[in-house]
Amino acid sequence: MEVNPELLFQGKIDAEVKIEPRDWMPPAYRKTLIRQISQHAHSEIVGMLPEGNWITRAPSLRRKAALLAKVQDEAGHGLYLYAACETLGVDRETLLNELHSGKAKYSSIFNYPTLTWADMGAIGWLVDGAAIMNQVPLCRASYGPYARAMVRVCKEESFHQRQGYEIMMTLTKGTEAQKRMAQDALDRWWWPSLMMFGPSDTDSPNSAQSMKWKIKRFSNDELRQRFVDYTVPQAEFIGLRVPDADLRWNEERQHYDFGAIDWEEFQQVLSGNGPCNRERLQARVDAHEQGAWVREAATAYAQKHQRQTV
Repeated sequence: MEVNPELLFQGKIDAEVKIEPRDWMPPAYRKTLIRQISQHAHSEIVGMLPEGNWITRAPSLRRKAALLAKVQDEAGHGLYLYAACETLGVDRETLLNELHSGKAKYSSIFNYPTLTWADMGAIGWLVDGAAIMNQVPLCRASYGPYARAMVRVCKEESFHQRQGYEIMMTLTKGTEAQKRMAQDALDRWWWPSLMMFGPSDTDSPNSAQSMKWKIKRFSNDELRQRFVDYTVPQAEFIGLRVPDADLRWNEERQHYDFGAIDWEEFQQVLSGNGPCNRERLQARVDAHEQGAWVREAATAYAQKHQRQTV
């Protein structure tokens, strides 16, 4: 009796057996993973840009060293994820071409400008905090290479989140101007951070299938609620006000209620019309073109070494 391979595949998923690169998998599972992992990798690489802009303007040597380390971490995260994506049979050049042509997406959050030093704190605290909420469950994703890559990524993101919160805490203990700068950064980054979790569950076309395949473990709205519940007390602790007139604790639900997200803004940014979309993408294209000689030299050296060892 012939066994349906899709039933066997789902059986492995349900039994929490990791899917590995040489295992049989449905084409749609492979396609979903390539889309998600490549978007994740692109986000890590493009995400270096808003913070890299402040390396030369950090207020102290300590802050500069920490920011340099963080940007370097993000580059490493992108490389881990590109490598994980390549195990699905797609080459890195194809992935990068899709990013540079605008075909591939990356997180909408990285299309917002970083106007002050406080933005480095807000990004670490809010953006990396939202990333952690999204990514910790990915350590248990059904696809082995993705899950294993996320273990180190999450450890480093946790450091980034603490670093960002410490920057905000320091500013709120400073002068009145520094406190206003911290509040302004929170005001500008709060709503884009909530958008990072993606559309509401009713409007997310891929969420249900990804959860069945255990690529995702929680829905977008579940993770967004968890982020709000964790982050609001952190803001209150350092004397900052979350910019949401509808925010209030719901005793019955034991969760915070919060206001409506502007999904029109989210769609505009995602479609390329955000404040910094063109600037961010052009910076990546320029960097890739200017680094061509490095790739060519490395390839030539590897080929020469290979010939010498044959």
